[in-house]
Amino acid sequence: MDLREEVARRRTFAIISHPDAGKTTLTEKLLLYGGAIVTAGQVAARRRARAATSDWMELERERGISITSTVLQFPYRDHTMNLLDTPGHQDFGEDTYRTLLAADAAVMLIDAAKGVEPQTRKLFAICRARRIPLFTFINKMDRPSRDPLELLDELENVLGIGAYPMNWPLGNGETFRGVYDRASGDVHVFERTRHGAKRAPVTASDPRDPKIAALVDERTYREFLDQLDLLEGAGAAFERDAMLRGDVTPVFFGSAVTNFGVELFLDAFVTMGPPPAPRLDSAKHLVEPTDGRFSGFVFKIQANMDPRHRDRIAFLRVCSGKFERDMTVRNVRTGKDVRLTRAMKLFASDRESVDVAFAGDVVGLANPGVFAIGDTLAEGDGVRFEPIPAYEPEHFALVRSIDTASYKSFQKGIAQLREEGAIQVFYPFGQTRIEPILAAVGALQFEVVKYRLESEYNVKTAFQTLPYTTARRVAGDNPGAATLGSSARLVEDWDGKPIALFESEWGIGLVQQWNPGLRFEAFGARELAEVGA
Repeated sequence: MDLREEVARRRTFAIISHPDAGKTTLTEKLLLYGGAIVTAGQVAARRRARAATSDWMELERERGISITSTVLQFPYRDHTMNLLDTPGHQDFGEDTYRTLLAADAAVMLIDAAKGVEPQTRKLFAICRARRIPLFTFINKMDRPSRDPLELLDELENVLGIGAYPMNWPLGNGETFRGVYDRASGDVHVFERTRHGAKRAPVTASDPRDPKIAALVDERTYREFLDQLDLLEGAGAAFERDAMLRGDVTPVFFGSAVTNFGVELFLDAFVTMGPPPAPRLDSAKHLVEPTDGRFSGFVFKIQANMDPRHRDRIAFLRVCSGKFERDMTVRNVRTGKDVRLTRAMKLFASDRESVDVAFAGDVVGLANPGVFAIGDTLAEGDGVRFEPIPAYEPEHFALVRSIDTASYKSFQKGIAQLREEGAIQVFYPFGQTRIEPILAAVGALQFEVVKYRLESEYNVKTAFQTLPYTTARRVAGDNPGAATLGSSARLVEDWDGKPIALFESEWGIGLVQQWNPGLRFEAFGARELAEVGA
């Protein structure tokens, strides 16, 4: 295939949801249909039977939540699917935001009984701000659910996006028997199986077919037909261009745990979903995915994914051209040429060598400390994507190693976890760097850091929560002589730049009055905080 054909075959998408909406289950069922796993949690065609779900970190399995984003690449219907699984918990929203930068589309998962939940609203707002095409899967229809018309109204009224149902549920809870495909006119009926992997071959070309009426009680069937009549009477047609602009979301109903509607959704997504899109670089030049020269950016760094190797992996989104192993590219941030010798295709914590990749793909690069989040890698000069900024932290804690003999491991762990971007590391201004102050968007990040320092670096630590709630960069002459008062503190970041920590927003204005020669500037990106407001 030529470059254009390869790019057209790519679908790169993220899944976003509120916690407990069923995101991990849906992810596994998509992998099931793609042939990447044989049953939920088991890898196909691997030498070792192992858990290979998106939740690869041990703490994720213990807590039952996604903590870090994951890349899972699998084939489906002659396409290459790059699935970016994201954490649902708000404390890990910064990781989700960075991952969305690498996606061409997003799948928003909604619990049919709960509707639009708080974290869903926040993540949706990020997608809307970036005009990311959005697909909606209303999950758990096999449980007692809200009226589907009411759920559509909520999407439109709460989120402010047009909602077009591509299929319609036949019943809900115990009466749920399948979905009606509005485009084909077929009613697809599924049977429940132990693993939810088998679909019954029962279809009908007309929802009024007696075979469909026989599946449910009379009241459920009448509601189903009345709702369909209302939808058809509205007369609205689905517009793909409006979806690509982020103005309309196609809606699918189903149940991931029992496989109701999952295959239909995946088939529709492959057909309707966008291929890799052009991207603006920092000079506002449009970089086309079919441009001959390779370019891409690093959106994530992860340490210790494989406990046998204890390596660091940089996640690279290919934006244009063709990636080839052993190619030499320019790291635009450092100005140095880098040979990409150890490249891999990612499947959660598993990986295998990759020789070629194309725009839309995500490639893992072994990172001996030469890559940072936001780095642009490109053939030649002229392309530089916007850097990915750090976000304004809201939680702060002092951390120290309990065992002085393990201090080198402690320093290594702090340095490598900082590279991942989930925490920022500060030190008292102008003093010896012994006990770091960690800063994060979400407080749960501290629990993750403590767990990982012990499990991955064999370091026991003690954390002390600090009273600060916000931070500002300090610009001007002689910041070390600033008057801050008792409710603020001057620290320095990893690069030695001055940062002021404040206990309240009110304190910022007061300190500014005391120090007219200094500027207390907000961090480069407040988008995540503003979305969460």
